[in-house]
Amino acid sequence: MKITSFNPLIITRDPESAIKLFEDLGFKKRHVKENISEINTTDVRMKDENGFHVDVAYGDGEYTMIRVNVDDFDEAIEFFMSHGFRKPNHERAHKTVDTGSSRYTMVVSPSGYILAVSQHKK
Repeated sequence: MKITSFNPLIITRDPESAIKLFEDLGFKKRHVKENISEINTTDVRMKDENGFHVDVAYGDGEYTMIRVNVDDFDEAIEFFMSHGFRKPNHERAHKTVDTGSSRYTMVVSPSGYILAVSQHKK
């Protein structure tokens, strides 16, 4: 498994405020993915001039996690599970979502931090 990108992902009920904050810090919207999963959420990918990324998405709660893009989704999930990670207890977060251009799911470490594991389809 190869990690292809690694950055913070902020899920919030108020994405506009978070997006504005990061724009004020010099980040620019790189792309927007809409109508993700059954809750039709939107994810905004942002990048600054140093190449740092942050993703901001609408959600039904307030969560900050690490987005880990990989080249082999199944291998990555197997790797994390073998290191004691588990699927979240929340029903919606427990699922693997296929957006057409990518797949992602969340996993929770034994100590409680959350990873959003994704693979872009080629």
